[in-house]
Amino acid sequence: MSEPFSRHPCPADPPAFQAQIPQSFPRRATRMLPIGSLSTELPMPLRSAFHSQRSLVLTLVALLGAGFLATSLLSYYASRASIRDNIVNTELPLTSDTVYSEIQKDLVRPILISSMMSRDTFMRDWVVNGEKDSDQMTRYLDEVMTHYGAYTAFFVSNSTHTYYHAKGVLKQVKIDEPRDAWYFRVRDMKDPYEINVDPDLANKDNMTFFINYKVYDYNERFIGAAGVGLTVDAVIKLIDKYQQRYQRSVYFVDTFGRLVLTGAEGGPEGARVGKSLTDLDSMKSLVSQLPKPHSGSYEYSTHGQGHFLNVRFIPELNWYLFVDKREDGALSEIRQSLYLNLLICLLVTLIVLALVNRLIRRYQEKIHAQATLDSLTELPNRRGFDLLAVQALHEAHREPKPLTALLLDLDHFKALNDTYGHMAGDQVLIGFARDLQSCLRHSDIVCRWGGEEFIVLLKDTDGETGQKIAEKIRQHVEQHEYAYNGHTLNLTVSIGATTLQPDDTLHSLLSRADHAMYRAKQTGRNRTCVEMPHSTYA
Repeated sequence: MSEPFSRHPCPADPPAFQAQIPQSFPRRATRMLPIGSLSTELPMPLRSAFHSQRSLVLTLVALLGAGFLATSLLSYYASRASIRDNIVNTELPLTSDTVYSEIQKDLVRPILISSMMSRDTFMRDWVVNGEKDSDQMTRYLDEVMTHYGAYTAFFVSNSTHTYYHAKGVLKQVKIDEPRDAWYFRVRDMKDPYEINVDPDLANKDNMTFFINYKVYDYNERFIGAAGVGLTVDAVIKLIDKYQQRYQRSVYFVDTFGRLVLTGAEGGPEGARVGKSLTDLDSMKSLVSQLPKPHSGSYEYSTHGQGHFLNVRFIPELNWYLFVDKREDGALSEIRQSLYLNLLICLLVTLIVLALVNRLIRRYQEKIHAQATLDSLTELPNRRGFDLLAVQALHEAHREPKPLTALLLDLDHFKALNDTYGHMAGDQVLIGFARDLQSCLRHSDIVCRWGGEEFIVLLKDTDGETGQKIAEKIRQHVEQHEYAYNGHTLNLTVSIGATTLQPDDTLHSLLSRADHAMYRAKQTGRNRTCVEMPHSTYA
């Protein structure tokens, strides 16, 4: 049943000794579980704590993300509202004023030239005196065109119906000629002038922007029509210049709601000259509110894209100036800022998550260490041993490899505590733990089983080698002196050893080791007893 070992023989159990062993023996092994029942997971309180910690991290991250998101969105919408207000109340009206100033310089200027021609004393005197020398009128018109940079300059006499041009007499206008209808319309209209677009006969029928001004003599009798013209292409270039300069869409609408001037790309939705705003889906809601355009600021939407619109009446042209700005163009920078802020918030959130997760992980590791390590000796405690032993036994059964278990108990430790105090006992336990580790390999498992008891699993170690290691430990402890507060303390240790069998569980293995150690205690202490593998204990 048992084998003696060297200098301190360990006798077999006498019948009287066996009778002293309770049926529930071993006294420590009763708490041990079979291998299959042992779990490598942390106890429920720890798992609950870790679950709570993860929930806390997720909650913090959610709150942090929600806070960043709310702040960014509130900032975005506040800035958006401010920009929209600035566009509607300041930017677009200011642009409209500036474009109007440009129009006065570029488009209204021909009107002023035409008005000056209609009141020019030379022209009126020349007509009143009978239009005797046509070259005089030709030179006059050429001088006007050259000096003022006009594309064309003209005068049509009401008495002779002669069409004078800077290049000479062009033709005679006729009431039944469709191309001459403009003159008779001007003659009969109440307004002093009109602006229209017609082919210019004097310039190869190029489409021309004409200002037709009525001319009166000194008695306010109609005597003809005079004016200058700009090419349509030139006017379109002016519009495009405005649009490029101010990053706005610029176009003109008459009092009937029809487009009369646009850039090269057209007006709203690409509409061309002559198109009514009521025919455009995007402008219907705007025009429906107004019988005709009114000056002011408006908003409309087309194809999901918002627009800001400023309307200004230009009395010199009797047209309305429309200055249109797309919302996405106005808000693109602030939207980019929003995306940048959200990206920064995401990065900050991820960094915070990583830092918090790292702290939690370290905290978990600390808790795990506290749960599985003995705080005094820093060796694995019983819970830690269970986790390590399960893996060791699985490895030994799988390969298979030998495994030896040692159960150690310090002799007369209670007497040492009673004599020198518990502080001395703690120092002895710490010193013994270090000595025990020094006698073992890094791969071996050693833990504080409880009180003055320690347990060792020797991996890849058969019974004979295990006995030698156990005896080495016993001798080392016997010869070692522990110092405390000027006192020299000597210790001995009782060791029980046994080897793993194929059908062993952790319970049965440690039961035999416990029985061997108990027998070493009962037979004199300071010795190593080996329990035979076939010995079993309930």
